[in-house]
Amino acid sequence: MNIKQLKPTESELEILRVLWERGEATVRDVHEELSKTKDAGYTTTLKLMQIMHEKGMVKRDESSKTHKYTPLISREKTQKQFVGKMIDTLFQGSSSQLVMQALGNHKASKEELDEIQKLIDNLKQQ
Repeated sequence: MNIKQLKPTESELEILRVLWERGEATVRDVHEELSKTKDAGYTTTLKLMQIMHEKGMVKRDESSKTHKYTPLISREKTQKQFVGKMIDTLFQGSSSQLVMQALGNHKASKEELDEIQKLIDNLKQQ
């Protein structure tokens, strides 16, 4: 399967978030992190990571007894894919409607607003 076409499920995204933060992790590492916020069974986490390996979302290092997993899809590409689909389907192609909705429903920090302003300024100069 082409990596560009991979659309992780919600559970796969939770696992990917852990791997993106850590760079690499064992099933136990991922399971312990997920268990902090939800009731996740170890065997469920193991099975999901095996499926993700089969799909080509993660790489598995089998050189030691404890297998380590690393993400093969980047956070940035995954975010772009999901945001692009959201803009097309929920906001009829209008990125401004997405931004207004996001800023209207989430209190952005001063730092976030400064970053957004820099992005807007750069886009205006192009």
